[in-house]
Amino acid sequence: MVEETLELTPLEDIFTEFAGREGAIIPVLQRAQEIYGYLPAEVLETISRRMKVPLSQVYGVSTFYSQFYLTRRGRHIVRQCDGTACHVKGASKIITTVEQDLGIKAGETTPDYRVTFEVVYCLGSCGLAPVATVGHDVIGHLKPEQMREIVRELK
Repeated sequence: MVEETLELTPLEDIFTEFAGREGAIIPVLQRAQEIYGYLPAEVLETISRRMKVPLSQVYGVSTFYSQFYLTRRGRHIVRQCDGTACHVKGASKIITTVEQDLGIKAGETTPDYRVTFEVVYCLGSCGLAPVATVGHDVIGHLKPEQMREIVRELK
C-alpha cells in the first residue's frame, strides 16, 4: 500500500471553533473523522498537541467509543446482522460467503479500500431477517448468493 500524506489544514477550522472549550475532545474527534473518514495517528497527535491533552487521553477516548475508527475504512460499509433472528435464518452462511468473496474477515477492509465488512448483532429489523445494511440502505430477507451479487456490484 502507498503511504499517503495527510493535509492537516482542515483541522484548523475545528481548533478555531473549539478554542478554549474544556472537554471538547469528543466533538473535535468527531469532526476530524468527518474530514478524514477515520482518525489517522498523525491527526490524533495534532489534536493532542493543539488541544494540550496527553496523547494517551486522546487515544483512550478514540478507542473507548465504537464510533471512532483508527484505520482507514472502505468506500462502502457493509454490515451483516447476526443477531438471534438473523442467525436462525442463515446469517452465518451470508457472512461466510461475503468473507470468501472479498478475501477478508468480518471487521476488515479490502486492500483496495472498496468495502469494509462488519458483523453486528442487531439492526433493529428482525422482521426482515436476515438483514444487512449497505451504506444507508437496509436489505432484508437476504440469501448468500444475493449478498454476493450486491457486494460484487459495489464500485
